[in-house]
This record gives sequence, C-alpha cells and structure tokens, in this order.
Amino acid sequence: MFSANSLENQLQRWNETVRNQPQNPNAYIRRGMVKFQLAKIDESIEDFDMAEKLDERVKPYLWQRGLSYYYAERFGQGAQQFEIDLTVNFQDVEETVWRYLCIARISGVEKARNSLLTVKNDPRPVMRQVYDLYAGNCTSDDVLNVGQSQGTKGNFYSHLYLGLYYEAENNLDLAKQYIVKAADNYKIDDYMWYLAQVHKTLRGWI
Repeated sequence: MFSANSLENQLQRWNETVRNQPQNPNAYIRRGMVKFQLAKIDESIEDFDMAEKLDERVKPYLWQRGLSYYYAERFGQGAQQFEIDLTVNFQDVEETVWRYLCIARISGVEKARNSLLTVKNDPRPVMRQVYDLYAGNCTSDDVLNVGQSQGTKGNFYSHLYLGLYYEAENNLDLAKQYIVKAADNYKIDDYMWYLAQVHKTLRGWI
C-alpha cells in the first residue's frame, strides 16, 4: 500500500532537479515534500527554508513547512506559519486546525480552542464539521457521519482529524485508533494521506 521505493525514486529526481536548478524555489519545496513523506522531517524543513531564502514571496504558501514544524515539535514556529498561511488562504479549515494543534501542544487545549481563528466557506462538508468539533460545537460521531457521506476521501479526513484532535487531548488510544484507520483503510492520492503514514512511523504505530 505504501511504497518507500517510489518516494526514494522521486527524491533522486528532485535531487537532480535541485542540482540543475539551484535557484529554483519550487524544486526545494517539492523535494522537501518528498523528504517529509519519507519522515525526514528536519531535512524537509531545510528545503522549505531554502525555498523562502530564494524567494520570500513563497512564505505564506509554505503550509508544508508548518506540518513539518509540528512533527519536529517546533510548535511555536508551526503556529506562526499557519497564521501567515491564513492571510492568503482564509477559507481553509486545515490551516486553522493545525494552528490549534500547535497551540494545544504549547499551552493546552482550552487556550487553543479560545484562539481558534474564524474560517468561512471551506467547500468541504467534512472539514466544516471538523472545525465545529475543534470549536467544541459537535461530537466525534457528527464528524464520522459527515465523513462517511463523502466517500473514501471524507472518511480519510474525518478519521485523520479525529485522531489529531484526540492526540491534542492526550487520549493516545483514540488518537492511534483513528489515525491508523485513516492511513490503513482510506488511502487517497493526497499529501495528507502520507502525513498519516508519517504520523504512524514517528509514533511507532506501525
């Protein structure tokens, strides 16, 4: 289901691109994404940093670096990255939820909930429901029900964000249950599916 070999091949290709185009910020971003998918978290941050160094205009679009910061346990920088992202992408529940997750790890869930930023008009029903969960306005069953109505992708996102929610609550049994299910049962062609795999790897939930 999860092929490290194809990722290693992608990494080799991006290494070559970076060698040939050392001033191309996008090449570093793409290589950083592959490094993250291979759970090389610190190396991925180095590439994202290099992209910003080459072109500071990419900074509000480096949501991938925010995710890497979370897994590097650099939560303050993660929260800051997601805040910057929201200046250009204010309709994305995921940005504000990841900011919440970073703040929860620094200051606790109550502080994170109180500082949850408003998001309007995310087009994905499952993510709107996830937002309500993190805001304290619905239950985990509500999230699962909406996810189920949206097929494999909806099921993936409902399980992933429930798992992350419970990890913030320090309920590691439920966190593991939902994230492993997201990774193993609902494969989608999406960076966030790889994130679920990375989460499993880093937590030893294989």
